[in-house]
Formats: sequence, C-alpha cells, structure tokens
Amino acid sequence: MPIASSTTTSNRLLSLLSMLQARRDWPGGALAERLGVSERTVRRDVDRLRELGYPIRAVKGPDGGYRLEAGSQMPPLLFDEDQAVALAVALRIAVGTGAGIEEAAARALATVRQVLPSRLRQRVDVLEISAAGRGADPQVDTDVLLTLSTAIRAREELRFDYRSPGRPEHTEPRPIRRVQPHHLVARAGRWYLVGWDPEREDWRIHRADRMTPRVPHGPRFARRELPGGDVTAFLSARFKGSDNSTDEWPCRGEVILDLPAAEVAPFAGDGVVEEVGATRTRLTTGAWSWAALAAALARFDTEIEVIAPPDLRAAFAELSRHADRAAGTG
Repeated sequence: MPIASSTTTSNRLLSLLSMLQARRDWPGGALAERLGVSERTVRRDVDRLRELGYPIRAVKGPDGGYRLEAGSQMPPLLFDEDQAVALAVALRIAVGTGAGIEEAAARALATVRQVLPSRLRQRVDVLEISAAGRGADPQVDTDVLLTLSTAIRAREELRFDYRSPGRPEHTEPRPIRRVQPHHLVARAGRWYLVGWDPEREDWRIHRADRMTPRVPHGPRFARRELPGGDVTAFLSARFKGSDNSTDEWPCRGEVILDLPAAEVAPFAGDGVVEEVGATRTRLTTGAWSWAALAAALARFDTEIEVIAPPDLRAAFAELSRHADRAAGTG
C-alpha cells in the first residue's frame, strides 16, 4: 500500500472531522467506506484528531463507531462556506451591539476573516452594518443583506420590489422602487435600509425583510450627508416621529404619579424618573402625539397629576371622553 502524502492525510482529517460534526454517531466501517481507507486508518486519524484536542469517544456496539462530544477545551473548528459567512455576519453585528463583547467579537472577526478564501472575504467585507439598540435578530436572507451592502459600498442606486404589510399577494404589483442606499441598520430585531429617495426627494427607511432587490443595480450616485451625521440617532428620531436631526419625542410632558419610583422606573423607557416622596414619583417622558402620551401614562393605573404642558391636560380630557363613550356612559 502506498504511503499517503501529508497533504492527502490533512485533507482526509478535515473530511473526517466534517463527517463527525454532521451527525451524532458514525460506525467505523461507514467512515472507512466514505473516506476510501481501511478501518485501521480511520482509527489512526481519530487518534490524530484527539491529539489536536477533539473529544472523540469510541461507541460500543455491533459495528463499533465514533462520536464527537463536547470537551473541556476549544479545539480547532471546521465550517462550510455558508457557515463561515453566517459566522462573520454575526460577528460584525456583535461588534456594534453594546453588549460588552465588542473587543472579543472584533478579534474573532479578524481571525475568521484571515482564513476565509478571497471570494468569501469579499462577500463579508461589503457588509457595512450599524447597530441601533440591542437584541437584533435579523430575519432576512443573507444574500439580500449582501446585495444591499454591496450597493452601499459601490454607491449604486438600488432597484427593488417592496412588500407592504397586510397587502394581498394577488393584487396588482406596484412600480419598482428606487433608492440611493446609505446605511444598513439592525434595530430591535429588524434590519432597515436608510437611503435617499430621488423621486420623493426625502430620506426613507425600508425594512430589509420586505425588500426584493432587482438586478442589475441602477446608476452610481454622489453620496449625500445624512442629517445629523449619526445613523443611530437619525433612525431613533424617525421612529419617534421627530425631525431628521433631533432624537427627541415631538410631544413631551411632566406628571406626578402616585407610585413609588421603584415601580415606575422599569416601565419609563427613556423617560426621566425622579422620586418626590415614598409613594410619589415625577416622570418626564414623551411620545409621538399628545394622545399617545396620555394613553401611555394611563397604563400606570394610578392617580396622575399633570404638571405641564396644557396640551397633555387636553389630551387626557379627550381620552376621558373616548373612555366614557366606550363604557357606554358618555
């Protein structure tokens, strides 16, 4: 029998490791058949993987076999191409989450990127991600994210179809949309594309999970300056109903609640909580409208004293009239 070269042995070890990661138990004979070697060679290769730190246990039974288990140390890992890209995307997200793992995520991303083939490295490098808030759990096809990021990097206009919420599938298709993409942002479990709409001559925010990019892309464009320069503040302001540059609620009010501060704080969001007594709390907070602010404060289910402004008092009066009619007493 000819002696296998070191390159052949290395390739076989990687194949063996990939097979052991793919399913729980492998009979020795099945491994030998798949690898095209003898069971004795499989046993030697298993010993080599054990020396590298992989906890491979022999499984008893009629056929015998092997199982890759969790160990006490981190051995080298093997990923296929899709897994490697997914890992790099996840690490890019983690770098900007504010969860206290940014430095470790950046080092891990650098390690993964270094060993990626050039074609995969190029796919990962086009991702330009901003994290606005924590807990992003993207539900978007990776290819869509890569397409959006490529257009951002190349400064090419995007052409895409957009699915509106609640719109039946059988209705007439809408015209293809166009946008000059600027930022891809992860916020509170969703992916958003921030860009300039040349037809409406305004900034627009699109949910990436509703976008179906068209190929080819549109013409190149001169990149505009995002209002305020901070995409996280810009997106937060838009969701608050504020203008392009001010990350503040358009309607802000001040009230006294008949509750201890400890009971108010967990539900105050970005409001300011101030203890004014053992059972009284001053809360300054905001919303996108006075009616929404009054309704949000009513959720505390306690006595409320409005300090300012008069618009909030008027909103509570209107809310009271709606409640009376709903209860059949107004």
